[in-house]
Amino acid sequence: MLNRAKLLAKKKKSLKVVPLTPEQKRREAAQKLALRQQNRQQLAMHSRWKPGYFGSSDRLLLLQTEELMAEMVSPRVESTLHKVVHRLKQQLGKPYVWGGQTPSQGFDCSGLIYYVYNQLLSRKLPRTANGMFQDRGLKHVPKEALRRGDLIFFQIKSRDKADHVGVYLGEGQFIEAPRTGLNIRISQFEDDYWQDHYLGAKRVITEESVL
Repeated sequence: MLNRAKLLAKKKKSLKVVPLTPEQKRREAAQKLALRQQNRQQLAMHSRWKPGYFGSSDRLLLLQTEELMAEMVSPRVESTLHKVVHRLKQQLGKPYVWGGQTPSQGFDCSGLIYYVYNQLLSRKLPRTANGMFQDRGLKHVPKEALRRGDLIFFQIKSRDKADHVGVYLGEGQFIEAPRTGLNIRISQFEDDYWQDHYLGAKRVITEESVL
């Protein structure tokens, strides 16, 4: 009887759950929608975000919050990256020409990058692939952290310097001006040939570097 009395007293003291009113429900739904839209805007700036992944893939959910924030870029940088990729793809099919650095001439590997990037940067890039690779003003990027717009360097014929460069496009692809007799093209970075000759990567488009 004593235990029963204690339980009854405890039950009387417990707060009753009051159902939300229709107005409270509408307010709560509006707050959730606003938060969801804010999250989507932040994720849209993520270098690995693509429409359609939500609900069908947990690819981004695997990222830790710190990693997600580290890879996010500002709208200004994202806009510049979009311009870079667009201008690079405009040159697809143009012929490789040693020393070329304009659409009318054709391009060699570094000439293509020199032409596209230097229109958008506050500080001009060197003209040669090895000059770009040795440029101390450009940040080295680990292979696993590559993002769209990064320069990737290779040793094709030389053993002590970079003699080829392309631009990483994401999803394991990069754009390059390959060699005499071939045209500017998109290649697969994961192919054994490129992995065997890979030297390193540099990040060019940053908040500080764009005009």
